[in-house]
Amino acid sequence: MRKPLTRNKSKTGRVNWRDRFGRCIIVAPVVFLFSSFLAGIIFWGGFNTALEVTNTETFCISCHEMKDYVYQEYKNTIHYQNRTGVRATCPDCHVPNAWTHKVIRKIGASNELYHKLIGSIDTPEKFEAKRWELAQVVWRSMKKTNSRECRNCHSFTSMKPALQRDVSWQRHQRALDEGKTCIDCHKGIAHKLPEAFVEIEHQRYKQEGVLCYQCHADMARPPDGDTWK
Repeated sequence: MRKPLTRNKSKTGRVNWRDRFGRCIIVAPVVFLFSSFLAGIIFWGGFNTALEVTNTETFCISCHEMKDYVYQEYKNTIHYQNRTGVRATCPDCHVPNAWTHKVIRKIGASNELYHKLIGSIDTPEKFEAKRWELAQVVWRSMKKTNSRECRNCHSFTSMKPALQRDVSWQRHQRALDEGKTCIDCHKGIAHKLPEAFVEIEHQRYKQEGVLCYQCHADMARPPDGDTWK
């Protein structure tokens, strides 16, 4: 017959609280560590899952400002559809791969929620009025990171001159020699350029001595001995 459970008592019949407290000191840290480890896994899994959900093109175009404006422009570019079938989606260009940089970018993007609430660009007219300002924010960011997201797919060392037009290779070689980064030249490859940009860039290229045909590949090159300046 099983004996009934009894409290841990001393010889005097009193509960031995010292022994019970000693066992708690031993058991409690183990329980705490295990619980913390389990909670950490659950938190990390949930956080990472939410992070990845917001890092998809579907999420990016879930608001009409993105879907109806910039996404429609992007669909007409080579990054959306090309001969190789390799597509660069919104996160590929606008969200870093490295976890630390990605989290920083996500925190910064929370500012967009505020502007969504106040309707900063909820009409085509409002968006066009802010296009120049918004474009400069993105360009500055890409310049600061040395076009990090572009370089996930593109790099000077991987380029094959024989597969490029002479003008393209000359421009790439010049950019490499001058320490330029992708965004210095490749603005507007996925979205429409702001109207103010064209005039400003023409003035800059004129000062740098860039010839027209070096950007406008469909133009004829100048005759020998004539620079067409």
